[in-house]
Amino acid sequence: MNAPLLALGDDALVLAQRLGEWSGHAPELEEEVALANIALDLLGQARTLLSLAGDEDELAFRREERDFRNVQLVEQPNGDFAHTIARQLYFSVYQELLYARLADGDGPVAPLAAKAVKECAYHRDHAEQWTLRLGDGTPESHRRMQAGLDALWRYTGELFQPVEGLGVPRAQWAALEDAWRERVTDVVTRAECRVPKGPRVDAWKAGGGRQGVHTEPFGRLLAEMQHLHRSHPGASW
Repeated sequence: MNAPLLALGDDALVLAQRLGEWSGHAPELEEEVALANIALDLLGQARTLLSLAGDEDELAFRREERDFRNVQLVEQPNGDFAHTIARQLYFSVYQELLYARLADGDGPVAPLAAKAVKECAYHRDHAEQWTLRLGDGTPESHRRMQAGLDALWRYTGELFQPVEGLGVPRAQWAALEDAWRERVTDVVTRAECRVPKGPRVDAWKAGGGRQGVHTEPFGRLLAEMQHLHRSHPGASW
């Protein structure tokens, strides 16, 4: 199987599943529609990438936990709404930068990246606007926004571990990380929050998702996502 395609496809698939969990639970109807639309965009990306790598249904519903190559950030539970927004901010800024770089190349992902980068820009803008609203809102919304940023920061370093075969030279991953930090810092600062740092957030850095090592919540997410397909193998509508 094509490891680079799986890496990007699994990121999109798992985050789509997480965002889909907000259906019926979002803080307002308009936001429920927005999160569902973002989830559908990501699901569309995942379907294209996984179909390029093999049978999309088999890859999504029949693989075991250790066979998935998504970063650990996207599998983290939704938490409260601010927690979800922090996760979306971190990931969508990264995805927009990466897909813009891939769209300029001539690899197999270039056509998808050229289309998806527009979706990523919308996802990033949505997360950015909510970060500003929550961070510069009430004392309680500010506290929750900062808590989400702090809790998920340790998962961001893995985003910039080079993915071999994707068409991005190893030396350019550091430049992507620098651009990501600059953009995230700008949004967080304008939201009257602080970029996470210090012993509490620096004590442990996540990693291993690209090698199939995942956090405990991922097993429960996978069981829910694959339950119907595994309960009725070979079924068709």
